[in-house]
Formats: sequence, C-alpha cells, structure tokens
Amino acid sequence: MGIPTAHVATVTPISKSVGAVRIVGAVAIPYPVGQPNETKEKEEILRENIIEKALSALTS
Repeated sequence: MGIPTAHVATVTPISKSVGAVRIVGAVAIPYPVGQPNETKEKEEILRENIIEKALSALTS
C-alpha cells in the first residue's frame, strides 16, 4: 500500500501534472509554510492552518 503523504506546494498545477493526489496550497516559494512579513502570532496561525489542511488531506 505505501506511506500516505500530502504535498504542500506553492505551484499546485505542477503537482497535479506529476500525479500528486493530496495537494495543499502553500504561501510562496521562498516561504511555503510561513509569511515573514506577518507578526509571529499571525504567522503561527497561518502555519497551523496549512498543517491542519495537510493532515486532513491524509485522511481522504
């Protein structure tokens, strides 16, 4: 069967073109799961949301 994975990607069309199934959109190429211009608190919420989506994708 294999190990389930979720792909956190900034350029989702590329992920789709190579056959990825569980794709979670990221913020930007240099900071896929962060936003350094935001406050620490807002960035933490953003990261948590992306990780929550990735974990949710693993159950689909």
